[in-house]
Amino acid sequence: MVLAASSSALFTGSYDGLRLNPKPVIRVPPNKITGALPRVSCAGGGSHVHSTVSAAPTTAAKRSKIEIIKEHSNFLRSPLNDDLQTETTSVSEASAQIIKFHGSYQQYDRDVRQSKNYSFMLRTKQPAGKVTNKLYLVMDELADKFGIGSLRLTTRQTFQLHGVLKKDLKTVMSTVIKNMGSTLGACGDLNRNVIAPPVPYHDKPEYKHAVETAEKIGALLAPQAGAYYDIWVDGEKIMSAEAPDVTEARNTNINGTNFENCPEPIYGIHYLPRKFKIAVTVPVDNSVDLFTNDVGIVVIMDDEGELEGFNIYVGGGMGRTHRKEDTFPRLSEPLGFVPKEDILYAVKSIVATQRDYGRRDERRYSRLKYLIEDWGIEKFRLVTEQYYGRTFHPVRDLPPWEFKSYLGWGEQGNGRLFYGLHVENGRIKGELKMILRDIIETYDLSVRITPNQNLILCDIRKAWRPKINKTLAAIGVQPLRSVDPLNLTSLACPALPTCPLAITESERGAPAMLERIRATMKKVGLGSKQSLVVRFTGCPNGCTRPYMAELGLVGDGPNSYQLWVGGTTNQTRLAQILMDKVKVQELEKVLEPLFYHWKTGRRHENEAFGDFTMRVGPDALKNYVQSYSRLPKKKKVGPRLINVDNDLYTALDRIAEAEGNSVTSLASKVLSSYVDSASTAQ
Repeated sequence: MVLAASSSALFTGSYDGLRLNPKPVIRVPPNKITGALPRVSCAGGGSHVHSTVSAAPTTAAKRSKIEIIKEHSNFLRSPLNDDLQTETTSVSEASAQIIKFHGSYQQYDRDVRQSKNYSFMLRTKQPAGKVTNKLYLVMDELADKFGIGSLRLTTRQTFQLHGVLKKDLKTVMSTVIKNMGSTLGACGDLNRNVIAPPVPYHDKPEYKHAVETAEKIGALLAPQAGAYYDIWVDGEKIMSAEAPDVTEARNTNINGTNFENCPEPIYGIHYLPRKFKIAVTVPVDNSVDLFTNDVGIVVIMDDEGELEGFNIYVGGGMGRTHRKEDTFPRLSEPLGFVPKEDILYAVKSIVATQRDYGRRDERRYSRLKYLIEDWGIEKFRLVTEQYYGRTFHPVRDLPPWEFKSYLGWGEQGNGRLFYGLHVENGRIKGELKMILRDIIETYDLSVRITPNQNLILCDIRKAWRPKINKTLAAIGVQPLRSVDPLNLTSLACPALPTCPLAITESERGAPAMLERIRATMKKVGLGSKQSLVVRFTGCPNGCTRPYMAELGLVGDGPNSYQLWVGGTTNQTRLAQILMDKVKVQELEKVLEPLFYHWKTGRRHENEAFGDFTMRVGPDALKNYVQSYSRLPKKKKVGPRLINVDNDLYTALDRIAEAEGNSVTSLASKVLSSYVDSASTAQ
């Protein structure tokens, strides 16, 4: 859905080559001012310098309740610090918002209806999904001691630890921090975990640059005010040394990117309007779902194999609200190319633009995608360039994208191997959890979490491979060739019973639904290796990026899903809504005709389900589903009776006995021979 016409139609200010005098108009809802905050002084002293970028509207803007909570939080301290000292099992509404910035959500078990049994979900933050041996073992232990006994891998390459009680929060948080982990900024209105290809290549420098860039951006945009360490480790700051170029980029105030003399030089007292997601990758490799992020960055190497710079894409995002047509998923679009030395400054300029112009009155419209959808990319580029102080160059051409799962065994390029382990719905539990701990501890392995909720074991000596295979096989881990390809590419969010936003099941219901999808495919004659990308989510926020799937199931009511079709296997195209309110028990009534239509109507055998459904279109697909006559059940054919006279039967019986055969088998053989002869004669 397009809310804006051309960018020139939306540009209502004047531009003289140096200064922009913006009068931003947001058309969601129509004729409503953005709700952007005026550039105010930062608590702690100093005013926001904005040398060549004019001030955002200075009239009092309507603000959401959460904006006021952030402003009064003393940089994410209050009232959380006091609430944690009480003996209640929960924290106040204001603290529940602030603790998100520290990497935790307050939740309760929605399966228990009598009372709210509060607990907290903790989410770690490690760019590119890199996890040290020590941190993995600590997370495994914390899950048993303070959680629900399982670890959850996420689509942003992090751990989630569910079921932590309030009284144990400080113990768990401090343990993570002291083992070189972090949860800071894993949730909340700021930059989230920066994702990158998880594969540990040592002989492909572009992958090394992608990971290093993700790590530097993560450090650049991490909160600086110190509340995290004050609350969880009593002010002890336990961090590794920061790269000098990161420190310089954070502290350099170019054209108003910073609040001077402020504990939060980039974020200020209000932080960002909403969450902010960044992905970094290399050409071809779309393991990160690049176009679903607020900012997507692609490493560009020169002809000599040296890092040259980066393509930047902006404005992606999945979240939407049912029955709110002015909310929508959106793919990012090209902003420009920047040389390698400018990437941190370019990213900071994009963040500053969203910080100062993103909506803060209505949170459902506060993501960067709505600002770009309203302004148009040209105006957004123009404003961002003023913060950046330079011009974005046109993006470099790229080859086609491919989805990479990195499952199975692979060469790292340094004489060692990696092993990509498929983890159903990202949930590490039971025997798998115990065996993984044993393998990781015994061989001193580091791991990486993938954007597809899987786990890569790194730095494996070739001599260890047979033993690891045998250990995994002993608990039923199948070789990839034996796993249904539907399962290998599917995603499901946790949803019920812990997520407060969930409308229906996702993770708990996905395995059974995948079995039913496979059974339906077989029923219409699609082979067991024929597959499609299926993603489940319990609500329309789209954490598993279902709007990119070939078949997306989005919770829209109890035991009910909105169906999306038409995405691609390489995650480069948005799907379309097919149907609302499809009850889970009636999935086959929709899927059987869809799969039959695909099998019989595709242009060629390799036309993917997503390409077929996008070509046919949702209206024609719905008509086909509604007019479809169900396939008749195949009748079981039993033995047929043929009457023969007694003399013939006696003769057959004598011959059959001499041959050691049955009369029925002999009769079938004779009749088959006769039919073949008759057919040849004709």
